[in-house]
Amino acid sequence: MTLNYKSFGEGYPIIILHGLFGTLDNWQTIAKKLAQKYSVYIIDQRNHGRSPHDDMFDYEVMADDLQAFMESHWMHEAHIIGHSMGGKTAMRFALNYPDLVNQLVVVDIAPKAYEGGHQTIFEALLSLDLTTISSRKEADELLKQKIEAFGVRQFLLKNLSRQKEGGFKWKMNLPIIYQNYAHILAAIASEDTFDNSTLFIKGGTSDYVKKEDMIQIKSLFPLAQLETVDKAGHWVHATAPDALLELVFNFLKGD
Repeated sequence: MTLNYKSFGEGYPIIILHGLFGTLDNWQTIAKKLAQKYSVYIIDQRNHGRSPHDDMFDYEVMADDLQAFMESHWMHEAHIIGHSMGGKTAMRFALNYPDLVNQLVVVDIAPKAYEGGHQTIFEALLSLDLTTISSRKEADELLKQKIEAFGVRQFLLKNLSRQKEGGFKWKMNLPIIYQNYAHILAAIASEDTFDNSTLFIKGGTSDYVKKEDMIQIKSLFPLAQLETVDKAGHWVHATAPDALLELVFNFLKGD
């Protein structure tokens, strides 16, 4: 699978993986700042953004996608940064292909299984009849009936793509994502460990990562450390980009 990507800068490679319903553009601002020192690649994971659609959708295949991406770009090693779903892909990748990962950064997600929480979003998105929608504003008004938060709606609407023949379509493979949602909630488990330095970053107002999760985190990533970005929610890169960048730059200084 040939993944869609953008790259910036020169130097040691960093690969950044977005979260569920996201695209590489969510991380472009961060990528450009990291590119002051590194060669940074932001990737659309399968079934997201402009990357190919496929019926297979779990962390094993997404980790394999990343391995193939690195191989096709002649990368023998890289720093990997992943947020939320992308963080779980990054964890799976580091455990499956430890020799390809120098340092690992996981943003606001733990390796545990999650109960969900996206059902309202799925219901809102699946209820939209894109064949009858004439504008993004109309789509927003319809989503507003189920999703009150303006920022969440704007994030989701980045997935809308206008078709040349008229009307809209989803960039993401919404039916397959919904069908495989349980795989995205599943825990990252392994009998192996990733023994290089690892940074977990938690949003201070987010409940995705709890202090007690460090027991499970340390069982898989023995050198893991946890940092909290105060007043940041789940989308740490959007709500506190400067604080996130400072943590990442300081963590990677030892490369």
